[in-house]
Amino acid sequence: MPLDVIVTRTKHSNLEKVNLANPQFGSLISDHMFTCSFNNGQWGEAEVVPFENISMSPATLALHYGQTVFEGLKAFKMAEGSINIFRIEKHHERFNASLDRLCMPHVPKDLFVNALKKLVATDADWIPGDGGGSLYLRPIIFASEARFGVKISNQYRFIIFGGPVGNYFQEPLKVKVERKYNRAAKGGTGYAKCAGNYAGAFYPTRLAQDEGYDQVLWTDSKLNEYVEELGMMNAMFVIDGKLVTPPLSDSILDGITRDSLLKIARGENIETEERDISITELQAAFKEQRITEAFGAGTAAVVAPIAVIAIDGVDYHLPEYGSNNLMFRLKQRLGDIRTGAEADTYGWNYIVSAQA
Repeated sequence: MPLDVIVTRTKHSNLEKVNLANPQFGSLISDHMFTCSFNNGQWGEAEVVPFENISMSPATLALHYGQTVFEGLKAFKMAEGSINIFRIEKHHERFNASLDRLCMPHVPKDLFVNALKKLVATDADWIPGDGGGSLYLRPIIFASEARFGVKISNQYRFIIFGGPVGNYFQEPLKVKVERKYNRAAKGGTGYAKCAGNYAGAFYPTRLAQDEGYDQVLWTDSKLNEYVEELGMMNAMFVIDGKLVTPPLSDSILDGITRDSLLKIARGENIETEERDISITELQAAFKEQRITEAFGAGTAAVVAPIAVIAIDGVDYHLPEYGSNNLMFRLKQRLGDIRTGAEADTYGWNYIVSAQA
């Protein structure tokens, strides 16, 4: 198992060609990437190299049978100049849980951590220093064996790359409750960060967008009645003054931002509930004016406020939001912890030096 990561720096940085002031999410890629291959039951040489295209056979198993898993996490500049890779251990745990579901080899913790540490240190100058920006990091593993018979691959490629990002979903969303199509089913892969979950969600999302909505609010696959997720994020609500979110299951992703917001809220003695939320309950809460906030929670957006929820053809409007809303207060505290403005009493921050 490799502990050392060999670093080969680019001779031609693209940094001087870009503007790091609130870059559009996913539009920029930093100079380097990490790469490591798995073959014959073991991981090979671990390297950080200049970002480049990869070559693969058209018979590569991932292209046919979908053995592809990814993660998403962020690195932040701290006030004193060091760098924080936020909740690296929790992301590693979720990565391996996804790999289990798709019969793919675990990435050992020391390989995962050292890979991220070296890549982030190498591309430290790409981290935006203000305005809520960060370096988004995308670990990905895919089945790299070249054969087209239906089988579990014996070979895999592990790559991490990243790019600077600013704020995401800056305007409140209009969302539609999806009653026909489903993101995930019980017993399926909904809790895993695998590519197929996202591809399968595109079509119903596009239909909703054609109707003038931004995203869909997914419901359960059995009754199409209970809230599961919001687009690519966990769904959260403030009902009767309580922070309410669906419980985790094998059809709901274990969101790190979701977990962080819940823990911060509980630390402030805000009542939280992880329970089933029916669409019927949401309708009643709107009619009785007991719902004051609805938002998505995820690594990319942190929080994405919802302005409108369409239920069976009726648009229900949330009250206008201000800086004192619970979601924004929790987001501010989370941001302060991640950048060192507030003490990290939860042990979430993994601090590295830009010279690591």
